[in-house]
Amino acid sequence: MAFPTRSIFSAAALCFALGSQTAHAQFPERAITMVVPTAAGGGNDTLARVIGQKMGELLGQAVIVVNKPGAQGAIAADYVARQPADGYTLMLGYIGTHGINPALQKLNYDPVRDFTAIGMVADSPTLMVVSSTIGVHDVAGLLEYGKTHPDGLSYASAGPGTAPAVAGELFNRATGAAMLEIPYKGSAPAMTDTLAGVTQVMFPSLFSAYPHLKSGKIRALGVAGSRRAGILPDTPTLAELGVQGVEVAQWYAVFAPANAASDVVDKLNAALNGALNDPAVAGKIDEQGAEVRTSTPGELAAFVREEAVKWKRLASSIHAAL
Repeated sequence: MAFPTRSIFSAAALCFALGSQTAHAQFPERAITMVVPTAAGGGNDTLARVIGQKMGELLGQAVIVVNKPGAQGAIAADYVARQPADGYTLMLGYIGTHGINPALQKLNYDPVRDFTAIGMVADSPTLMVVSSTIGVHDVAGLLEYGKTHPDGLSYASAGPGTAPAVAGELFNRATGAAMLEIPYKGSAPAMTDTLAGVTQVMFPSLFSAYPHLKSGKIRALGVAGSRRAGILPDTPTLAELGVQGVEVAQWYAVFAPANAASDVVDKLNAALNGALNDPAVAGKIDEQGAEVRTSTPGELAAFVREEAVKWKRLASSIHAAL
């Protein structure tokens, strides 16, 4: 499902949605918590703090970001699913928590049944990157490096069942490489070890990777998606390089516990879209390599249902290899 990169969200519509006189007209009357399912310092965390600050301004109450990493996002998702559906606890979900991980294993939450969709936030292509500590500049060179070094290659993931883990396994299967997955508790520590050369390869989102690409500490070998990234026009897709079937686009969205009241959902969606349409917020997201995607709650709910079907279709083969 395609989402608009920017929606025309008038000030009048925003004020109406935020101030509608309903049973929950005074919402919010206290601070809102936004739970991030990854460690501080990663792309998810950065994104939550950027949008949370502006949402707080629009809502008139602080949006406090709380990190609950672990179990590939399942700890945070299960926690949020069990909170009161009053709009005061939100989650920055992403492809791992509401797409891949639920398809790969039985969890204590269901990504469709146990959440109320608030709105899409952004998406970001997955990159294949290598540490600049090794002298590799293309995929062919990487595969040769793996053959000529006795310890082989390892790739850092944000944990089993996350997008970097799945992309790495799909790459192994497509090329016959035997890269060893080194799982971490989130993308931030995984990236730290990749920068240091402890692991040689990673499949992060462009959002997570872009600052380090600019510093030259990692190199992008290819895009694990269907098209090149706009801010990296010279980086080919892996498919262009002859590596087929490695397409794992990452996306981010805001959710509340299931059965949240419709007027509260509308206020939160209005604040979220208002934040995303703020040039300063959009600029911070864009400059990190992600692209703003706004939506209605209904559009996001339909998208998550589509993701559930997509990943369940692939789950049997992926689960057997992970």
